[in-house]
Amino acid sequence: MPLNIPNLLTWLRILLIPVFVAVFYLPDTKLSPELKNLTSTLFFLVAAATDWLDGYLARRLNQSSAFGAFLDPVADKLMVAAALIVLVELGRAEAIIAFIIIGREITISALREWMAKLGESKSVAVSMIGKVKTTFQMLAILLLLYHDSLFGLNCQLMGGLLLYVAALLTLWSMGYYLMLASPQLKKTRS
Repeated sequence: MPLNIPNLLTWLRILLIPVFVAVFYLPDTKLSPELKNLTSTLFFLVAAATDWLDGYLARRLNQSSAFGAFLDPVADKLMVAAALIVLVELGRAEAIIAFIIIGREITISALREWMAKLGESKSVAVSMIGKVKTTFQMLAILLLLYHDSLFGLNCQLMGGLLLYVAALLTLWSMGYYLMLASPQLKKTRS
């Protein structure tokens, strides 16, 4: 495992997962519900920012590595899954939406791994629809973690709407990646 700044940022993202989750399990006497929302949101925001920053630095500093390419999406999926599970438990997101998003992540990860074994990983590389889906997903999670009103904005309502959009984009992007992989899928059925 190469020890470089991008990989350290990815490890930081992984380490922040139990932190933003644990905040909600603190007693209300230690941290008020409003402060729990704010603290967890800030930790998640830092984690989400490291997702962008580690990729940028890996390219900018020429510190890309096979290990980093493996660890980065794992960290992303763990972070999103943990947040969605917490949001479902708090009653801020529906279980079916969390299942759609988490299920897609597992499916596409498996598809990419399989395609890589076939030497076809470039055919299912990250696309613009995947990036748009991630943007909606992260914004939705941030708003739902915060939950409270912010400058007159109903974060729960807006986050819920964005999460539905993210779920639709999730299904669309999964269909897109499966379509890209369909020639290989057809070959294996023959």
